[in-house]
Amino acid sequence: MEKYKNISNFEQLLEVEHGKMGTESRVQYEENSQKFIISEMLKEARKEANMTQEQLAEKTGTKKSYISKIENGKGNIQLSTLFRLFEVGLNRKIGLTFL
Repeated sequence: MEKYKNISNFEQLLEVEHGKMGTESRVQYEENSQKFIISEMLKEARKEANMTQEQLAEKTGTKKSYISKIENGKGNIQLSTLFRLFEVGLNRKIGLTFL
């Protein structure tokens, strides 16, 4: 618990747990975090559209198993596929922010 004593914000906590930006552990953490966020956003948008994974896959030319992998944070997704799922399949716009 001593290593947490002087932590006053989330960035400091991340550095203690995963290292500074650019370290292997931190890169892996950030990648996993983004996968989780995308998976939850896709799942929520699909449910709001009252679509099954199979219906979304059919509408976007992918497979249900691929949609399932993405929604469970198990697969990597290409940017073009991400756009197709949200914009073609779910009629949602995507915006990207680079920090």
